[in-house]
Amino acid sequence: MIHHNFSTLISAIRKEAHRLVPGESADYDKLLDLIGQRRFVLIGDASHGTREFYRERAVITKRLIEEKDFNVVAVEADFPDAYRVNCFVHGAGSDADAEQALSGFQRFPAWMWNNTEVYDFAVWLRKYNDSISDNSRKAAFYGLDLYSLHTSIDEVVNYLEKTDPEAAQRARDRYSCFDRFGDDTQQYAYATATGISEPCADEVIQQMLELNRRWASSDENAQMGERESLFVAEQNARIVVDAEEYYRTMFRSDVRSWNLRDRHMAETITAIDRHMSENGSGSKMVVWAHNSHLGDARFTEMGRRGELNVGQLVREKYREDAFLLGFTTFTGTVTAAQDWGEEGRKRAVRPALNGSVERILHDAGIERFMVSLQDGEISRELRNDLLERAIGVIYRPETERHSHYFKAQLAGQFDAVIHIDETSALEPLNITPGWDTGEVMETFPTGM
Repeated sequence: MIHHNFSTLISAIRKEAHRLVPGESADYDKLLDLIGQRRFVLIGDASHGTREFYRERAVITKRLIEEKDFNVVAVEADFPDAYRVNCFVHGAGSDADAEQALSGFQRFPAWMWNNTEVYDFAVWLRKYNDSISDNSRKAAFYGLDLYSLHTSIDEVVNYLEKTDPEAAQRARDRYSCFDRFGDDTQQYAYATATGISEPCADEVIQQMLELNRRWASSDENAQMGERESLFVAEQNARIVVDAEEYYRTMFRSDVRSWNLRDRHMAETITAIDRHMSENGSGSKMVVWAHNSHLGDARFTEMGRRGELNVGQLVREKYREDAFLLGFTTFTGTVTAAQDWGEEGRKRAVRPALNGSVERILHDAGIERFMVSLQDGEISRELRNDLLERAIGVIYRPETERHSHYFKAQLAGQFDAVIHIDETSALEPLNITPGWDTGEVMETFPTGM
């Protein structure tokens, strides 16, 4: 049923939409034309558990690597775990295959990166890199996130053990501030937020500054591997600084902790870009993260209450060099948990609410399509506030309107959007017996 207020917009979508066929790489010719010579392509997803979002994102990324010389894939994942994949796709490290390389993703939600679609992409990326003799042109795989406080501590100490044992001892002494809390970041967050314990901020900042000085004084003409190892250590030291602050603030302010995390991810993009440029290869980067991180926050209700995000920060810094692409779906299944830390399960996704972007795109009656939001009638119509759905790693259909919808101007958030009307659950590499719950997808859209 078409809502009469949106009939003009739906007609425009039917007229201007670029239809897509599943898995057809050539269908993205128009998208690559829209991207042009931009160096930063940010590709979102409307959930962290939808197979089609991951699959099509990989198809697009492969074309950007092969045809437009993109050489970095930066993802919403912990830096140490993603770097293990980076070593594999460069033929380094001890992992014999992609499955072993992805096994580092153990922290909840493991399925977000340890899944069949990322496995296939990692296999492809390894083959692509193996076919290139010039190391500076091989594609890298980096993580952007900051949750890996203790893993990053280990990475810093391990690097220093190999290069400067005395500096390694200083690092251990500084990081020992966390020892009383074990690996429990929640306990650290509570103890410091309530004043029970003093924070470890000074110690971790001192350690980061020491590595910064080491980087600044290092030989720019050193072997690429040496500079890379120091870069990785420096990034892990910065993660510890930002993770410490993140966990300490998460009890006090959702906005502050969100902004700290997204600033960290945006700054990591800049750091990777600078590092690749110093290597002489220059940087052209694809970023994979949730729509909520990559759709410019200035055009959302969250932005109006003070939140910023990666998409906004990248646009502000790189301007015409950035291209933001979003994904949407109407219904289907998704891999998600009922609550934080619980097992991911295959869940039925309710048909989108009346008045939402997803419902309007569904009412156009096209299974898969892309629309440009840079100009034209669709762009003008989608510069008004509409409901938009976001499913992260948790999905609570019983409170869906409150838990998963927000108001946004789609044409301000993104330069283009791909709509896939019915989608399916992302398949973890290690499927547990409880993954397929047998939930039945709703067939009649109630709009409730």
